[in-house]
Amino acid sequence: MKRLALRTGVRWKISIAIAAVGALIAIALSLVVHNSARVSMLDNARDTQVARLGYALRFFDAKKQQPQFGSKINDPSLPRELRHRAAQNRISTLVVEHGSEVPDVWAAAPLPNGDVLSLHSRYTSSASVMQDLDRALIIGSVSVVLGGSALGVLIGGQLSRRLRKAAAAATKVAQGETDVRVRKAIGGVVRDETDELARAVDAMTDTLQERVEAERRVTADIAHELRTPVTGLLTAAELLPPGRPTELVRNRAQALRTLVEDVLEVARLDSASERAELQEIALGEFVARRVTIMSPDAKVRVVHESWVNTDPRRLERIIGNLLGNAAKHGGTPVEVTVEGRVVRVRDHGPGFPDALLREGPSRFRTGSSDRAGVGHGLGLTIATGQARVLGARLTFRNAAPEGARETGGAIAVLWLPEHAPTNTGSYPALTRPS
Repeated sequence: MKRLALRTGVRWKISIAIAAVGALIAIALSLVVHNSARVSMLDNARDTQVARLGYALRFFDAKKQQPQFGSKINDPSLPRELRHRAAQNRISTLVVEHGSEVPDVWAAAPLPNGDVLSLHSRYTSSASVMQDLDRALIIGSVSVVLGGSALGVLIGGQLSRRLRKAAAAATKVAQGETDVRVRKAIGGVVRDETDELARAVDAMTDTLQERVEAERRVTADIAHELRTPVTGLLTAAELLPPGRPTELVRNRAQALRTLVEDVLEVARLDSASERAELQEIALGEFVARRVTIMSPDAKVRVVHESWVNTDPRRLERIIGNLLGNAAKHGGTPVEVTVEGRVVRVRDHGPGFPDALLREGPSRFRTGSSDRAGVGHGLGLTIATGQARVLGARLTFRNAAPEGARETGGAIAVLWLPEHAPTNTGSYPALTRPS
């Protein structure tokens, strides 16, 4: 079962993390400050109540039994705990809380005759002070969370930008731009884990490039060394007497020579040293002439003529390889359509294999078993490489299955660029119209 993946940015993860930590710290500190302030204020209330009770005791007139400063003798509402402490000849205080309401503060002291002098008041000032304190703590906590979120977005955004630059540079490297370096792309003066990742990617790129270049040189050297003996073999085959065996030897020698030439061409394309020799041509007329020569049975349709600046030899090579692939692996009829700068080559065979559609052409891979299986898989590889030299794009897809508006078959589409590459392999600078 496929899991649902939620994609989130680094900046938001860091922002949420900092905001969560800030909220936890703010809540913890607020609770500590609130409780400490409440305990301190109640202690002050007890001390104040004891001081007032001391004045009441000092000015108490035992003969007249007249308590002072709001004190009472044997108050019936006096808590039992204070009455018990007074019986033990102790001066004591008690705070009675009523949930969120204002607490009551009691103080009691024993009199010589056994009575109890008590003082009771409601600590109203504490409620307003605690409300102001709680309000300040809430505002401070919210400010800490918002500030932490903003700081997280700032820090995460900088890290996210560096990672995106690294990813973009790595993508260019994957597309064949081997001169791109991730460490140079991310820039900056900060040295963090992103720089370590960039250095690792650059080192891996250099290693892979050296290995690919070594393999390319080996392939090119082998193919180059094979040219002379293969040419000699082909010449010797021409001297054999006529007959079926001679014909088989000549065909195999010619196939070997074609393979060697294709391998050499692939090696040249892999080296990225090929440059297009540009010439302005009418694309529809050019394609129609070449298709008529290379595949007379193919149907050519020019929907819209367009003049393009490209390399005719390389363009002819691409079209020839696409037609050859359609003849070997596809089915008739083969249709070639030219519409503006787009050339489509379609056959009515089993279609391209899934591996080719996913990964693109690969040398020495001829596809799945549903196709003919002949050839070496170099035709589409060379066509793709030549298209890259032209600055064009070559895509592959399959037509709709039987029963749909389009019947099955393989479709190769060549998209020629509006601005062709220069002789140095780069692209001309675009200028604003005056």
